Amino acid sequence: MAIRQKSVIQVKMSGSADSHSHCVVATRDLTLTIDEPVERGGTNLGFSPTETAFAALVGCTNTIGHKCAAKLGIDIGNLSFDMTIDFDRRGVLLMEEVEVPFKAIRLQVTSDGPATQSQLVEVAAETEKYCAVSKLYKNAGTDVEVHWGLK
Repeated sequence: MAIRQKSVIQVKMSGSADSHSHCVVATRDLTLTIDEPVERGGTNLGFSPTETAFAALVGCTNTIGHKCAAKLGIDIGNLSFDMTIDFDRRGVLLMEEVEVPFKAIRLQVTSDGPATQSQLVEVAAETEKYCAVSKLYKNAGTDVEVHWGLK
């Protein structure tokens, strides 16, 4: 008998900060260090908060991309990622409120598997439907462009 997963869950996290920039966030049995680079007064022990948010898009694209590929019966092998973000920092610099701080995100996804380019386009279309982090950015007004290609 298969276990039916809940469609809506509650995620619990906790965190503690020992400075203006360094904090540790915990969930399940894992911890994540978030910090600022030295030039911004941090200790450079982890990604900045915004870098953490950007990295989440890579992770979500990877996970959902592989799930979609498996559902479609397409072997995409391993993926690599290159991302460029247009970040309007006026808000985090306390210059003025910025409604959409992440103006654009361009993500290049490269597959080393045997899938054809047309199959990658199919996987990309399905991934776009289901990647929660991509939807978060898009619904916030960020122009998100994700291109899938072969190695």
